[in-house]
Amino acid sequence: MRKLLLILLIFPIFCYGEWLSDEKAIMGTSVKITLWHHDKSHGEAAIKAVFDEMERINQLMSPYINSSELYSVNKNAAIQPVKISNELYLLIKQAQLISAQTKGAFDITFASVGFLYNYRERISPSNQVRDTNQALIDYRQVELNDKNQTVHFRQQGMKIDLGGIAKGYAVDNAISILQSQGIDSALVSAGGDTKALGKHGGRPWLLAIQDPRKKGKHAIQLPMENEAISTSGDYERYFIQDGVRHHHIIDPKTGHSAAKVQSVSIIGQKGVMTDALSTSVFVLGVKDGLALINSMPNFEALIIDKDRKLHFSSGLLAH
Repeated sequence: MRKLLLILLIFPIFCYGEWLSDEKAIMGTSVKITLWHHDKSHGEAAIKAVFDEMERINQLMSPYINSSELYSVNKNAAIQPVKISNELYLLIKQAQLISAQTKGAFDITFASVGFLYNYRERISPSNQVRDTNQALIDYRQVELNDKNQTVHFRQQGMKIDLGGIAKGYAVDNAISILQSQGIDSALVSAGGDTKALGKHGGRPWLLAIQDPRKKGKHAIQLPMENEAISTSGDYERYFIQDGVRHHHIIDPKTGHSAAKVQSVSIIGQKGVMTDALSTSVFVLGVKDGLALINSMPNFEALIIDKDRKLHFSSGLLAH
């Protein structure tokens, strides 16, 4: 009896509840949720609530869904100011602030060139078409009106895409939903954006960063607890043509795929920020990228450069 009581005291988490996990394709990527709760049905309901929220954001912010608000913005905002929901307005405004902070390394108008690519079909624009559309990449030409809550493009042909910030935003919302449901141990990932809630069985969650040139292999593993991590890399959506790697992270200054590094991971409290900053640092490269992150409290970076060398921000080096 004493032995049984001792076991229950040491391992209470495994005696009253279970780990639950599910995965769905949403927002153009794989969304995976893992959580712990003592009531299986409650845990399953919480997972469903997260998937529902992810799909709601997808329906609102996808540039490919004809009924989405973002689709309407891209279709009409160069013609006249478009009134949008408070949620979409605030996220676009946050994206614009990050663009200013990163001196244009992060720019949602990259879509003016990005939409010309089809990675599945291995299609890239001609240099002439790319150069013409690159002139449309300029976040400063997106006009926001706080009073009327409208967005207006000052250039015809301009498009925006929130792919570099919306998944981090969605992951933040997902964790908030789980917390409201009484969940205190969970991991939510949407492609390269992940957020950890609490611990995993009494220990920090262990997150692996993929080796960008060896599929299925890990470059490094990091312990995570109550924080977010976002990884941007040139190895998921890409094709190689005439020796050039074309991938989805566009350098706003050139209109070409950014080529200074292979992978960037940013750690911080908010996924909406780590998502945007991972794209920013990928474009900036090692020197300027680390300078940016080292100037920002509560953010850390891990960069794999084009020669496959690892670089760490000052906070990670200190540990």
